[in-house]
Amino acid sequence: MKNVLLIAFLLQALLLWPGENMAQTTGKFRVSFTDKNNSPFSLSNPQAFLSSRALARRSAQGIALNSQDLPVNPAYVQGVRATGATVINRSKWFNSVVAEVFTTAQYNAISSLAFVDTLVYLAPSGSKGQGVDKFAPEMLPAKPVSGPRTKAAGVINYGMAENQALMIGLDYLHDLGFAGDGMIIAVIDAGFTGVNTALVFDSLWTHGRILGTRDFAEVNGNIFGAHSHGTMVLSIMGGNLPGQLVGTAPRASYYLLRSEIGSSEYLVEEDNWVAAAEFADSAGVDVINSSLGYTEYYELSQSYTYEDMDGNTARVTRGADLAAARGILVVNSAGNSGSGPWKYIGAPADGDSVFSIGAVDAWGMYAGFSSQGPTYDGRIKPDVSAQGQGTAYGDPWGGLSTGSGTSFSSPVMAGAAACLWQAHPGLSNTQLMQAMRQSASQYANPDSLLGYGIPDMAAASLILGTRPTVQSAEPFRLWTTPQGPDRMLLEMDGLESDVWVRITDMQGRQMAPASRVKSDSGRAGIPVSMTSWARGIYLVHVTDGVQAASLKLYRN
Repeated sequence: MKNVLLIAFLLQALLLWPGENMAQTTGKFRVSFTDKNNSPFSLSNPQAFLSSRALARRSAQGIALNSQDLPVNPAYVQGVRATGATVINRSKWFNSVVAEVFTTAQYNAISSLAFVDTLVYLAPSGSKGQGVDKFAPEMLPAKPVSGPRTKAAGVINYGMAENQALMIGLDYLHDLGFAGDGMIIAVIDAGFTGVNTALVFDSLWTHGRILGTRDFAEVNGNIFGAHSHGTMVLSIMGGNLPGQLVGTAPRASYYLLRSEIGSSEYLVEEDNWVAAAEFADSAGVDVINSSLGYTEYYELSQSYTYEDMDGNTARVTRGADLAAARGILVVNSAGNSGSGPWKYIGAPADGDSVFSIGAVDAWGMYAGFSSQGPTYDGRIKPDVSAQGQGTAYGDPWGGLSTGSGTSFSSPVMAGAAACLWQAHPGLSNTQLMQAMRQSASQYANPDSLLGYGIPDMAAASLILGTRPTVQSAEPFRLWTTPQGPDRMLLEMDGLESDVWVRITDMQGRQMAPASRVKSDSGRAGIPVSMTSWARGIYLVHVTDGVQAASLKLYRN
């Protein structure tokens, strides 16, 4: 009798246990709607749901509105709320909401609504994980490195961040005054602890460059107390402490958007990400930086396989591609699984319209943790790579440090891309991505580790549109004026005596015989032929025997 009762009890327990194959009726659900009928919104009045800046971005890139841009019908949202469930966020692109359902009765009430199509279980109710910080492995501190790149006096003193900026030739744009002014970057991350207090962000607040914050992971959440991962990511772009740490886009403006709960991993975070990207679109951002990736979840039924990294399976990947289809440059970290059982990129880095970033060390060598390509359907990923090992960042307590992860190489590139776009307004996001790929160190022979290689912002700028370049190299004033793809005119002003000019590559190899240039009324010029030179950066050294200066030439 006891055995019979025990068996009956176990069977009942199993029936009630929310296992892999059981119907889940409480927790966080994706509630998908059947249509957008009878909505108060119309494509004929887009100003009601898209900012003027969002509309201008689409107009500049020739992008038309469609039904996916229409918000979710507010009556449908209210219908879900009326059951007692809490609506956490919504998606107009997928016509759905994320709702936290607390009872089976609420679940049944939502299911019975005429305009509800499906409910998909995403996460347990109130889920905040098991206290394990999933970002910790990639943020293990690394000793400060003194990389191989050094720079003569320039406009910006990068401090600890010098190597990561110079590696991609970003000083070229910064020295010309392109530091992100007028560009808007949305940072989608796990939280921004200390951004409101740390000195490295003081410039952003002083100049009104933090445009807004939103929490898509928790209702009434505190993004400044949730997690510090986004803090470090933001500092790599927007930090501005001259001589200590200057980011790649110190004068851009930012939205801080939380989509991630750092101590858990459930499918709901993909829906949170999509909601954040939709907000970014509506607000008119230019660039999204997402140092996030999704492969495996706490619940095995939600996890992906490598076969799913095809650019069309994961919801977050499809959402990222939809953001890109609206003219946003979506920059995403490739992932940190390069040395693990799952060595491949994650979602949304597998998106065909996503600019995916791998990691190298301070010397430009592949960082072993950086997730590898290709995508399952054979596309080159990552797209390009930047310094993600020993990367300088600001921490939430006001200090400066270095750390490793593609979470850090992604903002290096996102900030740089914003500066490149500032220098070449009117381009599409796809044109911008292609120029950066084409400028990269192994464009002709991409691989599964670095993709197309390490980009060069100077070369990318020339690819996008050659323009006269002015560089000051006191005590001489030197100009380089492009005359075609293989010729430059080197001009010098303010000369008081004859000078010697010598041109070398970055390794010091002389590219042509040294020339003596005679002063002629304080001005002289010399044509430079680069027909036989490889693409890259070269140095022009000028001296009058007492003083010396140098400037860069760029061969695209």
